[in-house]
Amino acid sequence: MGSVPGDGLPPLVDHHCHGVLRHAPAPEAFAAYLTESDRPPAAGTTFFDTQAGFAVRRWCPPLLGLPAHCPPDRYLARRAELGPNETRRRLLRATGIGAYLLDTGLPGDLTGPAETAGDGGGAGFEVVRLETLAEHTAAGAGDAEEFTDTLARAVRDAARTAVAFKTVAAYRHGLALDPAPPAPGAVHTAARSWLAAGAPRLTDPVLLRHLVQLAVATGRPLQLHTGFGDPDLRLDHADPALLTDLARATADTGTDLVLLHCYPYHRQAAYLAAVFPHVYADIGLTLTHTGPRAAAVLAEFLELTPFGKLLFSTDAYGLPELYVVGSALFRTALATVLGDWTASGAWSEEDARRVGAMIAADNARRVYGLPGG
Repeated sequence: MGSVPGDGLPPLVDHHCHGVLRHAPAPEAFAAYLTESDRPPAAGTTFFDTQAGFAVRRWCPPLLGLPAHCPPDRYLARRAELGPNETRRRLLRATGIGAYLLDTGLPGDLTGPAETAGDGGGAGFEVVRLETLAEHTAAGAGDAEEFTDTLARAVRDAARTAVAFKTVAAYRHGLALDPAPPAPGAVHTAARSWLAAGAPRLTDPVLLRHLVQLAVATGRPLQLHTGFGDPDLRLDHADPALLTDLARATADTGTDLVLLHCYPYHRQAAYLAAVFPHVYADIGLTLTHTGPRAAAVLAEFLELTPFGKLLFSTDAYGLPELYVVGSALFRTALATVLGDWTASGAWSEEDARRVGAMIAADNARRVYGLPGG
């Protein structure tokens, strides 16, 4: 059986990922996971003809006993022969990931932290999505006062077991939120209006700000979606530079902010990580969708990001293949970048090995307080 590249790195810490489908998706559904689009492909095209699609065909077939770059139909047929459980185990075990920090806020028949980590041979930890927590809390609340009281308890309770919180305010409103805590009266007014409307998808900026403040008060790291994603967001509203005021406002709280994904604003994210001690940047999702250009993008992240402030993740969702691709492209990109810099004499080999281990695992273990950190 094949594996992703071996490079002397410690077991990876995937500090932001999602569950894997328990069932075998139909071919069209499988291909839909290769893109951030929520629409069908253009007529006469397929999402396999993307950098993510080509990366799946490069790295995954050998793990299932097929040649690299085999046609999608052949790969999917082999996947069906093995079944979803065996496919999931083979692929996840080949990634070299030792810890999975899994966002449990997405719906669907997906594996949870323990099941995902069990299939992958690692340890699983939960990241709680704030908006999902609020929406679940609203479903059982009788009025605004009950909702706000229960929500505050729910966030505190979640902090006892979760390693981090996550917000998708970039999708729900955009990142240009007032960083000041909203007044209690404003929170109750917003909650009454939201509950009266049937507590639909949470988009109210006052409640989103309130959620961020509740999470920051726990001291747990707060992950924030920035940069590209599906068409539900406006890309210009997801520029991490819009979080500058929030970074200033939270500088002395003891809570770390982790900027997820970042691309194509990864240089802005690198700047924030460079100037604010509690701000970190993440390469997840970005490398998967940039394919052979991943090394160039990783090098751009490292132009300004302090080496103790950059974290590995896959942001894999639905398909175990995305764990394979995310880890393989990270390893190959890192080897290329650090190899070039050591060959030129800019870096020593010892420093390159040390920084590689920091990005792969050590930084995340420190930020999230994981065992071994």
